[in-house]
Amino acid sequence: MTATPDGMPPLAAMETARLDWQRDDTGEEAPRSADFDDVYFSRHDGRAETSHVFLGGNRLPERFASWRGMRPFVVGETGFGTGLNMLCAWACFDAHAAAEARLHLVSTEKFPLCREDLARALAIWPDLARHTEALLAQWPEPVAGVHRLHLDPRVTLDLHFGDAVERLALLDGRVDAWFLDGFAPSKNPEMWQPELFEAMAARSRPGATFATFTCAGVVKRGLKAAGFAWRKVPGFGRKREMLVGEITAPPEDARRSSTPWFTPPPARPSHRVAVIGAGIAGTSVAAALAERGVAVTLFDRKGPGAGGSGNAQGALYVKLAAETNYQSRVYLAGLLHSRRWLSRLDPGQTLWSPCGVLQLALSEKEHARQARFLERQPLPSGVVEGASAEQATERAGVGTWAPALDYPQAGWVRPDALCRRLAETPGILFRQAEVIRLTAESDGWRLVARDGTTLDVDQVVIATATLANRFHQTSALPLQPVRGQVSRVRLPPDAPGLGRVVCAGGYVPPPLDGWLTFGATFLPNDADSGVRESDHLANLAELERTLPAYVAALNEAGADLTPANLEGRAGVRAASPDKSPYAGPVPDAEAWQEAYAELTKDATRIPGTPGRHHTGLWISAAHGSRGLASAPLCAELLASRICDEPLPLEQPLVDHLHPGRRLIRDLIQGKHESAAARGAENRA
Repeated sequence: MTATPDGMPPLAAMETARLDWQRDDTGEEAPRSADFDDVYFSRHDGRAETSHVFLGGNRLPERFASWRGMRPFVVGETGFGTGLNMLCAWACFDAHAAAEARLHLVSTEKFPLCREDLARALAIWPDLARHTEALLAQWPEPVAGVHRLHLDPRVTLDLHFGDAVERLALLDGRVDAWFLDGFAPSKNPEMWQPELFEAMAARSRPGATFATFTCAGVVKRGLKAAGFAWRKVPGFGRKREMLVGEITAPPEDARRSSTPWFTPPPARPSHRVAVIGAGIAGTSVAAALAERGVAVTLFDRKGPGAGGSGNAQGALYVKLAAETNYQSRVYLAGLLHSRRWLSRLDPGQTLWSPCGVLQLALSEKEHARQARFLERQPLPSGVVEGASAEQATERAGVGTWAPALDYPQAGWVRPDALCRRLAETPGILFRQAEVIRLTAESDGWRLVARDGTTLDVDQVVIATATLANRFHQTSALPLQPVRGQVSRVRLPPDAPGLGRVVCAGGYVPPPLDGWLTFGATFLPNDADSGVRESDHLANLAELERTLPAYVAALNEAGADLTPANLEGRAGVRAASPDKSPYAGPVPDAEAWQEAYAELTKDATRIPGTPGRHHTGLWISAAHGSRGLASAPLCAELLASRICDEPLPLEQPLVDHLHPGRRLIRDLIQGKHESAAARGAENRA
């Protein structure tokens, strides 16, 4: 795949590895790459080679044993392959690290194995069976990007699918120890380029080490030029020598020269964090932090899932643009992440169902858009595929009259119950109170509730949807209220069901607990949460337009689809002007307007001043109607930044979500309304 000018590859299915299987001297099968004519691990003893070269070469047993950092120890790798190196690092961590320590693994892979080949390759090490099963259970579809897998409460793996140089150039994070792996330089010269070593250096922490099996001249020269000191040590098996070394002073991140405003604030110790808002955005952040050992106080004026996240059933879905853009990348990554996250959180599927989503094309315009999408973004069929009207009918279980896009990894969720489950995560203390003021202190923040009580914490995350910009510090962030009402009806016992969530202008999931839910209306700039008969009528009309055959079948079964027989719930969601969420540090708007004032005259005159933020203040908001696909991933992003970990998205996508992006856009376009004036309007 050819990367775009910003380094991001197009959205498409990746080419998976082609393997040949050969038996070693013991009779065990060993995988060999048919494309590179090289082995994935030593046929003599791959496990012992990994231990000698990568674990021993980086001194991991002793470093794990002495690790006491609040952040995780980070291992980076330049070729995941069968995953043997990463699983051995995990096993080594289990054997040597303190109980409170955490491990973060980052690995690139251009040609990922299919799940069946991966299972076959790792089956020869039964003592790694627990580790292998965790990996296989979350193994992602072959889509370029970052795939975060929580292998264990203490161990996270970020798989960066794509070319190693491309992936490391997009990585937002720093590494403590490198496994410089991959097929031999003579077999895969495309990988062993100067740019690879430069990217490794730029993503290293001071004192980061590396180890590699090869002593090829191109490797030694590339490492030295990038700033690594190397030395030869005894190799493994027939390889007489290998290389190890370290980098004392990694280079500064040069990527910020064109976007200095997005420079992240320095990491700071964080033992106590307050999260304001207990919808899906707030509870997912609170749970992500608590799982990292942070003490979290979760505030909400009503209770978990009481606001826009309070529906009994909601769709887990995305609508991707026909042309690849940042927003589509974020939402696709979010959908795939939510699917893995829910599988881990609720393996019994009491809170969700991965039944799939059919996105019907009810007009010629939508049909053409979907055809263009499939042509230009050929993703794996396990992610999305086109379905004819006949196929859509078969998968929905009821007659449809239009073709569709089928998302087999999507489905439905119980948002209200999910929020309550997340709020009960060990380490979270819930307080029913309305926070009305935030005051910066020398070592953190003071929260003041409406009842006059206060709380001092190290950091704060704001996740209060349309109210998120009511604080002085967030008042410059534009948010639009969007009213949405769902309707639901009690069905007779023999009423037909649905095999998929069906979407068009609205959505209708399969019936749950004898109720059919459908909707939702979409009314921008309307913050009223009262139930309206007009919205019931609109939802009924949309249901009839989308699934007329299903409505007829329901009527025949005796369902009463009249407004008087419907129940409803209206929620008010928040949207940003560009319809992407806000997830990141809160900018100091007045400081930005002063520092970047020249942009109003000439957008090419970019000062080198890093963006100033309200230290320790974060936001997750503007998730709109697709929060189930965006909020959990944004929660991981915020928790990773707060806890000084590698991020679960590429840097351009992290910047796309930055809450200050609108401030820069307005400056460039000459819309430099003062933060104070905008804040007064937002608080009115």
